[in-house]
Amino acid sequence: MLRDSIKQETISAMKAGNKDRTAALRLIAAKIKDRDIELRTGKPVDDDDAMVIEVLQKMAKQRRESITMYEDGGRDELAALEQAELAVIDEFLPQQLGDAETLTAIEAIKAELGASSLKDMGKVMAELKARHGTELDMSKASGLVKAALV
Repeated sequence: MLRDSIKQETISAMKAGNKDRTAALRLIAAKIKDRDIELRTGKPVDDDDAMVIEVLQKMAKQRRESITMYEDGGRDELAALEQAELAVIDEFLPQQLGDAETLTAIEAIKAELGASSLKDMGKVMAELKARHGTELDMSKASGLVKAALV
């Protein structure tokens, strides 16, 4: 499980004395624990790894946005810290689909559902997320779906 590998990596980083990596891994663990607390009141999660990947994707997106803002503001030292955290987060994320593979998946779903206009975008996006949610940046995929349906 992904959760266990994060714990093992945290222990390894602590033993190696790598403070930056340890801090990033602890941050990941804290976010996962926050998500666990949020989900206590709802229905139990079917796939724990999918939930962890969702948390990691959100964290990665936040880091990318922060890096852009820090670089635009001339705060390169803060951007470097965020980049280091992003590198640790990316280690645990599954390989993302490339643009060509994403377009292939979109076309297959579009053909299956008989989608032909922007009115069908919600259906296509829902199916795309159900099938490839952990392998896609859904904001990027949204633009590709929109272009495919126009």
